[in-house]
Amino acid sequence: MNKLTIVGAGLVGEAAAQVIAREELCRELVLMDVQGELAQGKALDVWQAAVESGSDTRVSGGAKAEMLAGSEMVVITAGVPRKPGQSRQDVLSINLPILDGIMADIKQHAPAATVLVVSNPVDVLTYRAWSVSGLGRDKVFGQAGVLDTARMKCFIAEETGFSARDITALVLGGHGDSMVPLMRYCQIGSVPLSHFLSSEQIERIVERTRKGGGEILNLKKMGSACDAPGVAIAQMVDAIANRRNRILPAVAILEGEYGRKGIAMGVPCVLTEEGLARVIALPLDAQEQAMFDHSADQVARDIAEMEAL
Repeated sequence: MNKLTIVGAGLVGEAAAQVIAREELCRELVLMDVQGELAQGKALDVWQAAVESGSDTRVSGGAKAEMLAGSEMVVITAGVPRKPGQSRQDVLSINLPILDGIMADIKQHAPAATVLVVSNPVDVLTYRAWSVSGLGRDKVFGQAGVLDTARMKCFIAEETGFSARDITALVLGGHGDSMVPLMRYCQIGSVPLSHFLSSEQIERIVERTRKGGGEILNLKKMGSACDAPGVAIAQMVDAIANRRNRILPAVAILEGEYGRKGIAMGVPCVLTEEGLARVIALPLDAQEQAMFDHSADQVARDIAEMEAL
């Protein structure tokens, strides 16, 4: 990838920039923020760290929308983070106009760019970004499931004592308390998770995964998660930049998969150099489908509330 721009020089944007620059996932990396000097300073810091790691990625920062020009991919992390006691939906009224402004800038300066939405509430804002972009769902999607899956793998490793390298996990649905961890698809070294853990232990992992972001937020007090989201973003960028044809969970616009249309939900997707190549529709049992429908209904309500703003 020649050029990638991250809009939002907060902690998540900075964390993502560090990994992307260090791993040379693009030739030119731009860090944009309404606080231009802050973005410049963080970009310079990230660049110097990347150089010391042997990377030739050039990193710059600023506030001007013209910096988007030529971007093949734009990652949106801008917006206010949650505070303790807030839900992701609570920040919608503030982050919605921020997203709308960014999408207008992208349409003007980088209309062909692939857009990855990270700002919360990510399901709703991904839908909004897609709806105003005029692009297909292959070009506009969101990051949530890679992070949620990483959290679940962490909790499984803690509970079982096995290496996280051998753990596979999958999370569907909205990014929040109604997410749907699919434990039937979780394995350790190709062995089903139920072979190692009781149903009570598995349920504890499910609940902790659903509240994983809130747990960090309540412990840190002064900020939400940033390092793990940054790595999750970089994983998705890597899949696209290096044409890996990877299956990763992403917030995608559904076109009938899982019985839903016109909403953005976390589902397994194939990511290629073209963006989101396709959604993988997994067979769900009755209980899983009911949980998915509950999560989808919540996202649909949130989208309706957004459109009423």
